[in-house]
Amino acid sequence: MDSKHLTEHIDRTRKIERVLWIVLVLNLLVAAAKFVYGLISNSAAMQADGIHSAFDTVGNIVGIIGITLAARPADTSHPYGHSKFETYGSAIIGIMLFVAAFEVGSSAVERLVSGHYTAAVTPISFIVMAITLVVNLAVSHFERKAGKQLSSDILLADSAHTLSDSIVSIGVIAGLVFVAAGYPIADPIMALVVTFFIVLSGVSVFRRALRTLADHSRIDADELARIAYAEPGVREVHRIRTRGTESEVYCDLHLLVDPAMTVLEADHLCDKVEANIKQAFPNVCETLIHIEPFDAEHSEGEADLASQSVAEGIADASDTYKKNEASNRDE
Repeated sequence: MDSKHLTEHIDRTRKIERVLWIVLVLNLLVAAAKFVYGLISNSAAMQADGIHSAFDTVGNIVGIIGITLAARPADTSHPYGHSKFETYGSAIIGIMLFVAAFEVGSSAVERLVSGHYTAAVTPISFIVMAITLVVNLAVSHFERKAGKQLSSDILLADSAHTLSDSIVSIGVIAGLVFVAAGYPIADPIMALVVTFFIVLSGVSVFRRALRTLADHSRIDADELARIAYAEPGVREVHRIRTRGTESEVYCDLHLLVDPAMTVLEADHLCDKVEANIKQAFPNVCETLIHIEPFDAEHSEGEADLASQSVAEGIADASDTYKKNEASNRDE
């Protein structure tokens, strides 16, 4: 990782930490409001929603710890850096969600089996839930927008968590309406609905984390091949691989060149291809290129597309990246 990318990495980390601290304070206020009034009104659904919101705050703390560890630069024991600690943090949030789902679900089932429904509904109940719902929706939008802009696994995971909390709150409000209408059994039933959405949130968080931890491909190989082929002197490209987080992608590929090309010429060609890839995909922090002679032994039989212009290859890939960035900012 060069000095420029390291500076960008540190700046990105500070921005993520700032967002997490803001969200932590807001989630604490929301959780306290829901849970305290749930205890006062003896509403299982509101208490369950409060517990879910409380786990949002623990998730924020896990996120802050994870992003702090991820900010550490590469060292001898971690030559690729510590960026995956951010992903580990998001996976821990997923585990916590499943634990919360068990706690909330078991409590709801216990009330259904016992037939003991004691929830009290007042106008204040609806006011508390409506206010916390608006706060949750605002927090989720703010966090998701920041996560998209910063390509942060932890912010996107936490925003999905908070959004599920908003959906849960809508369910709780619906349950309060039924309780007020004379159907107290709706309270534990809506608590089960809460459980379902917590599980869905946990699955979503895990799926995203596994993409990074399982080294899922980050950039389409055809896009990278087109960029490489666009540089005069490249005869064939194969074994293209990418991995890493969304914000820090590591790329490696094999370039086949004229066997008569000198080492110096091949080195200059690699520099050009690396620069073109970085121009099209700024999130690529390192590109490793293996040079091979273009002959029957090394070729894998791919078509020689070197006749494509440099402008076509770089412009297409760059336009794709810019469109995705613009779309993320709009969201």
